[in-house]
Amino acid sequence: MTGTLLQQFINALGLGAMYALIAVGFTLFFGVIEVINFAHGEVFMLGAFATMIASSALIVWGVTEGTILFIALLLVTVIIVGTVFGAALEKFIVGPMRGASDIMTLLITVGASIIVREAVQLFIPDGRNPQPFPTVLDLPSISIGGALIKAETLATIVMAVLLIAGMHYLIEKSKYGRHISATAQDREAAMMMGINVKKIFLMTMIIGSILGAAAGLMNGMCYGIIKFDMGFAASIKGFAAAVIGGLGNIYGAVVGGLILGFMEIFVVSFIQNGSTYQDLISFLLMIVFLVFRPTGLFGEKVYEKV
Repeated sequence: MTGTLLQQFINALGLGAMYALIAVGFTLFFGVIEVINFAHGEVFMLGAFATMIASSALIVWGVTEGTILFIALLLVTVIIVGTVFGAALEKFIVGPMRGASDIMTLLITVGASIIVREAVQLFIPDGRNPQPFPTVLDLPSISIGGALIKAETLATIVMAVLLIAGMHYLIEKSKYGRHISATAQDREAAMMMGINVKKIFLMTMIIGSILGAAAGLMNGMCYGIIKFDMGFAASIKGFAAAVIGGLGNIYGAVVGGLILGFMEIFVVSFIQNGSTYQDLISFLLMIVFLVFRPTGLFGEKVYEKV
């Protein structure tokens, strides 16, 4: 029993780490740019599909799976996908809609999400069907205390910790982080202080998108199957995690992602036919928090945003 609990604990950490990265993107967009970006889930899907295609290309070019070079090139792919997607979204979708009503901005990001999703379905060979994800880490599972832990799950946790630690350093210690905080607190005052707010918006969109694309790579590594419509569920769950933690609070988003991951793994593992209710958990938790605590667990900081 102890081994089972440990295994499910590690699995929950891995799943929660993915949700946390997506939620941090949502909360960055809301806190700094003041937009709820429902196209964010599609960069999660694109990160998975782009690394799948890159993996196949690297194998053809003779790069061995599981090597440091192979993994490094996949991480470069994630950065490229997140950068291009985030920059395009800011330049062509979010930026031109700045000043419009919140509902109009939300709707246009939903429209962008549908376009990207359908494009992948149409232009990726056999894109409508689930795609097998190649082996990224050619390592055996690790036995710990009677639990059999996949190397990919441990790698996901480590990658998420490094990315979140990097975000913490960026926000708390760097000049750019101070500019983000200033822009989030008072956009007009930041402009008067000489901060290039448009550049901050662009970089924020890119950083959030890179985190989402990295979560897509992690999802492919852990589960071995990716689908063209996986971004929709990622959007709902990432947004739910951000709401749970307190929309606009980065650290709350991390906590919300972990809570959601643990809840889902608990339901799947310990409730009969729990997998049937896995996706329902996200909706229920989000509704409960929106009704009874709309500011989330860290609501006292929601107006500070970052």
